[in-house]
Amino acid sequence: MTHDGDDPTAPRTDWDAAAATFDDEPDHGLRDPEVRRAWADRLRTWLPDRRSDVLDLGCGTGSLSLLAAEQGHRVTGVDRSPAMIGLTRAKLAGRDAAFLVGDAVAPPVGEERFDVVLVRHVLWALPGPERVLRHWRGLLRPGGRLVLVEGVWGSVSPVGISAERLAGLLAPLVPDVRVEHLSGDPRLWGKEVDDERYAVVARL
Repeated sequence: MTHDGDDPTAPRTDWDAAAATFDDEPDHGLRDPEVRRAWADRLRTWLPDRRSDVLDLGCGTGSLSLLAAEQGHRVTGVDRSPAMIGLTRAKLAGRDAAFLVGDAVAPPVGEERFDVVLVRHVLWALPGPERVLRHWRGLLRPGGRLVLVEGVWGSVSPVGISAERLAGLLAPLVPDVRVEHLSGDPRLWGKEVDDERYAVVARL
């Protein structure tokens, strides 16, 4: 149930219905080679250098999961939408990856732990982000990291979660929090943007 690029004022979108056209947005499907390359370059700096286990929550159609798999990581993806998961499984067929229908807040991974929890444009729409972040932190192995791509969208009635607020929520949970601002790189979005878009890499 990823929200990137859609109208952020409508988090109750029917994601099963949206799945068929979801990848039409440049930063969803990453079909444009330049947009794809821009995300791959960023992801390479956010993920560990060594082969790692990555949990992609709210994975949508799996575009970031595919990039992570192409970079040699083992990927588990979770999304509430069965239609999204179906597309993701097709997109990553033959890869070292598994995809589950489930809630990003409490993903159905049992006792499994990961080196990275990767989440793009999901946290802002979830109630109780402090509790959610605490749970996600608990899914990490020692030395693991949270990679959170978020933003604040809209000018009249902005919605989202600011980098300052998210960094503040993470400060009591992890010792190393780094914010990387993304608004100034139009290659990531397929266009110029003037709202707040960023990534936070929080390392245990």
